[in-house]
Amino acid sequence: MRNYCNVTDPGMEEKANGSVDTKSPVENGQVPDPANWGVADVVNYFKATGFEEQATAFQDQEIDGKSLLLMTRNDVLTGLSIKLGPALKIYEYHVKPLQTQHLKSNAS
Repeated sequence: MRNYCNVTDPGMEEKANGSVDTKSPVENGQVPDPANWGVADVVNYFKATGFEEQATAFQDQEIDGKSLLLMTRNDVLTGLSIKLGPALKIYEYHVKPLQTQHLKSNAS
């Protein structure tokens, strides 16, 4: 299981509602390729990026790294049974960029 961020990281900012605003978890300057992540890694990634409540949906649906890379926008918006606002952010700012990065790293 990977450790995506340290709770004392100065890049994190606690919001008034108790959620945490973080930069994307990185390894050696870039987000790691999720192709080999287990379900717990996916859950920890979303917890580390400020989606603590929504991370349980990935656990409940048994989404591992390979599944995450196959998810469509519709899967995230409707298949995980999470509120629309967080679902849009999860897809646009996390799932889609992880998919793009994975494709670029495997194309070379």
